[in-house]
Amino acid sequence: MASNRPAQPTSFMSDEPQTFGYGKDEGPWEEWNPTADSVAPVRGRHRTGKQRGGGLARSSTVLGVGVIAAVGGGGIASAAPDKAPVSISLPDLSSVAESAKALISDGGSSAPKGSTTPLTTAGLTGSDTAHGATDAGEALRDRIMQQAQSQQNQADTATQRAAQTAAAKKAVELAAKQQDEAEAKAAAAKEKAEEAAKEKAEKERLAELAKSYALPTSSYTLTSTFGEAGSMWSSGYHTGLDFAAPTGTLLKAIHSGTVTEAGWAGAYGYRTILTLDDGTELWYCHQSSISVTVGQKVATGDVIGRVGATGNVTGPHLHLEVHPGGAATGIDPMAWLQSKGINP
Repeated sequence: MASNRPAQPTSFMSDEPQTFGYGKDEGPWEEWNPTADSVAPVRGRHRTGKQRGGGLARSSTVLGVGVIAAVGGGGIASAAPDKAPVSISLPDLSSVAESAKALISDGGSSAPKGSTTPLTTAGLTGSDTAHGATDAGEALRDRIMQQAQSQQNQADTATQRAAQTAAAKKAVELAAKQQDEAEAKAAAAKEKAEEAAKEKAEKERLAELAKSYALPTSSYTLTSTFGEAGSMWSSGYHTGLDFAAPTGTLLKAIHSGTVTEAGWAGAYGYRTILTLDDGTELWYCHQSSISVTVGQKVATGDVIGRVGATGNVTGPHLHLEVHPGGAATGIDPMAWLQSKGINP
């Protein structure tokens, strides 16, 4: 069994300070006493990348830790097996620890280094400076205020346009309503004017007719009207209009026409029939005498006979009947005379 190589004698066990030995071509070496200044990191230099475990290190830190480990292992370090042992003076471990802590803290920072631009002025643009902004916070505030003002302006514009649209719509509706009212008023006025014109024309027509139509007699009293019921009449109702007047009162032609009958007619007594140009027959009944003959043409107002009480009567009167187109059944003489502008 091989035995371990005996340990070399070392001067670390001596109380006297030792110095490093010299080689053949080496030396002289001086004793190195690290201080806080000698191991302090220089910012920006010898920075290493992040290690896979998240740890950071610098070359000087590794060296310092290696030295500490060597000392902790027995306080012995040798450069090579064939070199003489050297003595190492340990620095103040508290300063080394502080330096390592500072290096690790500096190496683990992810903040960018080297920028000379103050944080408060970062991000400022020429436009921001023109608006009086002196730092990034103020510039951000100004931008937010400008955006809010722009949005407010857009909202105000939209509200104004909506109000203008509503006002225009209301004005159009009001104008349409006013136009409808004006048209309705004009239509009513036109209708009223037309009615007045028609009424005037009718009056003029009746007045003109009145010049060509006349009452059959004068100084009379209306005693029986058309349609009255009674046993005195064979039909059961009165078929004409009675003008009561003294016997011998003159009877006149109501309108121009031709005498188509003149003589005795039974219950009608002495009767004269005057046929107008439109075919309407006018019957003059109960005459006391007849002044015309069949075929004779007469004009409005010509005498055709006299009032009497012949036939089926109770007293002297003219019984007048109107038969349009020569029909057997007559119509109301009162209405017919009024349509000609005559009011009995």
